[in-house]
Amino acid sequence: MVNLTTKIGSLTLANPIMPASGTFSEDLVDVIDIGAIGAHVTKTITREKRGGNPTPRVCEVRGSMLNSIGIPSKGIDDFIENVIPFYQRYDAPFVVSISAHSADDFARICEEISVPGVDAIEVNISCPNIEEDGKAFAMRPSSTHAVMTRLRAASDLPLWAKLTPNTGETTEVAEAAQDAGANALVVSNTLLSMAIDIHSRKPKLGNLMGGLSGPSLKPIALRMAYQCAKAVDIPVIGCGGISTVEDVAEYLIAGATAVQVGTATFIKPTTMVTLVEELRHFLASQNITDVSELIGTVRDDDAADSVVFMEAAP
Repeated sequence: MVNLTTKIGSLTLANPIMPASGTFSEDLVDVIDIGAIGAHVTKTITREKRGGNPTPRVCEVRGSMLNSIGIPSKGIDDFIENVIPFYQRYDAPFVVSISAHSADDFARICEEISVPGVDAIEVNISCPNIEEDGKAFAMRPSSTHAVMTRLRAASDLPLWAKLTPNTGETTEVAEAAQDAGANALVVSNTLLSMAIDIHSRKPKLGNLMGGLSGPSLKPIALRMAYQCAKAVDIPVIGCGGISTVEDVAEYLIAGATAVQVGTATFIKPTTMVTLVEELRHFLASQNITDVSELIGTVRDDDAADSVVFMEAAP
């Protein structure tokens, strides 16, 4: 019998498979057994009601996806009244994703959402910080540390910091989040990207640019997850381009303790529950009886201490 149980700090998950924020909702209960996945991660909410970005908000790009949804939200009061009670019927940990545009607003919503029924808070510090000229909090170690410090003071619940790939300081940001009180890292959010319709010559998204997710993001997010797992002592949750059990295994071998599935659910809503069973079979085929035996087993002893950047072939 294969044990899929994994721990994210103080939380115990029945298995390491969970949704990425923004790709999961109560509607999936009509399609899959949502009690079969390791944790429930909500769509990101804000304190205030938000309408989101102009349309079109989504477009395909060679097997991946660009989105510029803009975090539409019904606000925190509606969430507490209607969404939290729905998930209280399940044993899986309930993780609320939150967003704000300033450290003060982040602290406020973090405090207000720390209510019974919420097991952890995923803080989307990949969103723009109006106090830093619109740069995402997680682009810099200093702004990461500042906002996480405020968040840690606002709640006793476990905090998962969701990082951005739009930075050249991946490990420094990860270390700053840990030092300021994060209990886990989600690595990573989408990569800022763009697509243009060559016939109309207009951007394919109404907001001009959006976040790249899906298979194209995986090598970048996997690299980040590996780097972060090496740099910090808190758990890393891999996120980006996961659709097969091989993808899951790669992230776990790289050092992730669990993974989040996003774009693949839009394509095939049963992906997460399928991955739970496929991971069980994969581990059995490798004579592994506990998923913890796979985590962080990448054979990198012979790798150089520093990254060598190769020039592209002419």
